[in-house]
Amino acid sequence: MTALALALVGLLGLVIGSFLNVVIHRVPRGESPLSRPSRCPAGGAPVRPGVPVVSWLVRRGRCAAGGEPIRARHPLVEVGTAALFVLLALRLSALGELAALPAYLYFAALGVALSVIDLDVRRLPDQLVLPSYPVLALLLAGAAWWGGDWWALLRAVSGGAALFAFYFAVAFLHPAGLGFGDVKLAGLVGGVLTWLSWPTLAVGAFAGLLLGAIVGVALIATGRAGRKTAVPFGPFMIAGALLAVFGAEPVADWYAGLLGLG
Repeated sequence: MTALALALVGLLGLVIGSFLNVVIHRVPRGESPLSRPSRCPAGGAPVRPGVPVVSWLVRRGRCAAGGEPIRARHPLVEVGTAALFVLLALRLSALGELAALPAYLYFAALGVALSVIDLDVRRLPDQLVLPSYPVLALLLAGAAWWGGDWWALLRAVSGGAALFAFYFAVAFLHPAGLGFGDVKLAGLVGGVLTWLSWPTLAVGAFAGLLLGAIVGVALIATGRAGRKTAVPFGPFMIAGALLAVFGAEPVADWYAGLLGLG
């Protein structure tokens, strides 16, 4: 991709990231992100037009209207979303999968919002997860049509169903360890990973479980959680999926080499 195209993707990420802050704030409260103009999360004053990240830096983390301090998380969400968008554009361009870029940008934005919400309120809202099924299905179908690769779409549907079934079985057998919000998210994760390949699905699913286990053990070891403490698993699923998108190939090749299959 050209530098101009990447700059435009990054700018789009900043804009989407600003909207995600609204989503993160309102959706857990049962409010529509589109129902009214944005307001300062600290004092409730109407947000003045401008570039959010720049405004936050210029005003030293304070609201322009009321002067109340604004959490650093808000610009981090915007910058993090922009960085993810640029990295995904570079990665999919290298893989020859630019037709699927809209689907992966949507998944990244969804993942940022769900991760923060899950950390905040320990749940993955159906208002975000369930509509994402038809959205991602349409975006991936468009990519399949554009690239003439309908097998990739069939593979994505199969992978999404497989990971959904796996998580459903785990949640059914051990409901205390996994919520059904994670089960619903698993279908989306499985679809976007298997669009690339079955090894990407395997690496992404394992990476999510591994990250969750490592953090869980660390929290118990440091006394910040007990064996029965509920730890949000959605962020680990999202992180594992993104790690697989960027690095599944070398991991899969390494494992195949261990088995003598390389």
